[in-house]
Amino acid sequence: MAEDAQWLDQIEAVVEPVLVSRGMNLVDSEWRREGRRWVLRLFVDKPGGVGIADCQAFSREAGDVLDVSGLIEPSYDLEVSSPGLDRILKKDRELAWAVGRDVHCWVAEAMDGRTEFSGKLLEVSAGALTLEETVGTRREIPRRLVTKARLEVVAFGRVKR
Repeated sequence: MAEDAQWLDQIEAVVEPVLVSRGMNLVDSEWRREGRRWVLRLFVDKPGGVGIADCQAFSREAGDVLDVSGLIEPSYDLEVSSPGLDRILKKDRELAWAVGRDVHCWVAEAMDGRTEFSGKLLEVSAGALTLEETVGTRREIPRRLVTKARLEVVAFGRVKR
C-alpha cells in the first residue's frame, strides 16, 4: 500500500507541469483494477471549476506525458474528472483547501454519543480537525478517529443533505 502511494506521488509529479500550465490542481488520484483493465483516475479542479472540455484537454496532454514517462507498465484507461460538489477530503492538501467550507465528518468511535459531525472547517492540524458546528461552538475531532470527511453541498445559503 505504501508503495502504491509512493508510485501515485510519482505519477502526480509527472502530470504537475500539465496541471500548472492549465491553471488546475490535482485533488485526488486512484489506481485500481476494474475487471480486466487497470484504471488511473485523476480528479482535477481550478478556480471557478472544471468543465468537460478542461478534462478532455488535460487528459490528452497528461496521457502523452504519462506514456513518455514509462511509469505505467500495464495497459490502462485514464479517466479525468471533477471531484464533484460533495468531494471526499482524503489528503492534507484537500483538507487545507476546505478550510472555511462546510464539511461532514464520520468518526470510528462515538464522541458525545455521535459518530457524525457537520460544520465549517476552521482548522486542520496533524492531530485534529476543528469544526464550528454552530456559530461560536467549536469541536475538535481527533484525526485518528476520522474515517471519512466530505465537503457539504451548499445551495441557496443552506447545506443540502
